[in-house]
Amino acid sequence: MNTDLSSVPWPVNIGQAAQLSGISPKMLRHYENLGLLGAVHRTEGNYRQYAEADVHTLRFIRRARDMGFTLDEIRDLVNLWHNRRRSSENVKRIAQRHIEELGERIAALEAMRRTLQDLVQRCPGNQRPDCPILDDLGGAGDTGLYRKNTESPRLLHG
Repeated sequence: MNTDLSSVPWPVNIGQAAQLSGISPKMLRHYENLGLLGAVHRTEGNYRQYAEADVHTLRFIRRARDMGFTLDEIRDLVNLWHNRRRSSENVKRIAQRHIEELGERIAALEAMRRTLQDLVQRCPGNQRPDCPILDDLGGAGDTGLYRKNTESPRLLHG
């Protein structure tokens, strides 16, 4: 979100903060409850009032979520971002670990894609009931909990 914050009359309410940061009010409250945002000022009527720094932090959180960081990683990154005496080594370590995790997830997704492509290629896609896709899903990682039945799979233990 590229809204210029310099022209915004501060403080803002939860709806305005959500709009300015590009997240929903529900997620904003969630991040606040998780302690990612810090203490937010409240009026005598208990309404939240967000400062410009809060919206910057919310934008940071949204961008980190967009990059796939976990909430724990985001908590660490927010703390490092606010700490001017931080070591970039710590930030880099978090990012490198995340890159490795993304690589593992990408490899897993590519394997799933290859498997599905193979199954789709083998499926005749006609009016007959035989379907290698369903056969594979029904027997994948065969734990012995399911048995093939002409009507539907049945749980053997239960």
